[in-house]
Amino acid sequence: MLIVLTVGGLSLGDPSVAPVTHGEFQAVGSTGEQTYQATQKVTLEGIVLHHPADLLNPTPDDTITQMYNLGAQWQLFFQGEGDDHAGTTVYLAQLYDNLPWVMPGGGYSNDEFIAELARINAAQFSPGDRIRVTGWFLSYKGKMNINEQHYNNPDHDFTIELVARGVGLPRPEVVSLDELKDDQDRFVFDPARLVGGEYHQGRLIKVEDVNVVDARGWGPDATLTVTNGKKTLPVKLGRGNGVYPGSFNLTQPCDVIGILDQDSTDLRSGYRLYVMNYDGNGQVLASYEHRMADQRTVDPNQIVSDERDM
Repeated sequence: MLIVLTVGGLSLGDPSVAPVTHGEFQAVGSTGEQTYQATQKVTLEGIVLHHPADLLNPTPDDTITQMYNLGAQWQLFFQGEGDDHAGTTVYLAQLYDNLPWVMPGGGYSNDEFIAELARINAAQFSPGDRIRVTGWFLSYKGKMNINEQHYNNPDHDFTIELVARGVGLPRPEVVSLDELKDDQDRFVFDPARLVGGEYHQGRLIKVEDVNVVDARGWGPDATLTVTNGKKTLPVKLGRGNGVYPGSFNLTQPCDVIGILDQDSTDLRSGYRLYVMNYDGNGQVLASYEHRMADQRTVDPNQIVSDERDM
């Protein structure tokens, strides 16, 4: 006879899980390290900010054996609403067993990874939809990610549920380089996450009236630099079909709309503006969806905030 002890409806072997805000989940300490430890798994809701394939390449290739090369990868940013001024990424990779601490067989075959993509995309969400994500998590280079903790076991799968379709992308928040950088062009770091890069991390923002320092490196996955003449900001280009050699046609100065990301072993620095795609408009470096969100007269993010205050 099998006896299973339960506490609060969970078996003793079940991981702890709780709904949290993005702000709670992304909390940091004085050195920039992530501090959330209340549960083993979390559930977050938010607005999908982009098409995942515009960020990383999800095409599987299980012939890759190079150490640290994870093969196909999938990543999604989704943003908190109302007073939840933060955002989170969800991450999946194919070849975890190319990491030296993962046992052989710990990755996905091509067919298995395609099945995983089908599972997580089953809700058929799009930018502007509200989703609910539940999963395990790890910190990586300045942000807390929902992921599989490098395990391909089904018990470490994360889930994505469609809560509401067509809520709308949030209007990009206008952020100046003076808010992100100090007088020595160093990133402003605030462990309370009330100002600087931490305050805007994981969210859709707009930086106005900047120049691209050197566009010769323009292309998929490239990193450019923009400046207001005194301060600079790295801009990471995505894989959208509008980003290709020869498609740079921006009149300068220009505006840039993207997601503020952090990707650095220096946990108090390393912020960058991630632009997933470019629609060739010539004036604003942004994907079409993000540029249209900037033209909204009503911000759905503010509506949520107002409704919660009622």
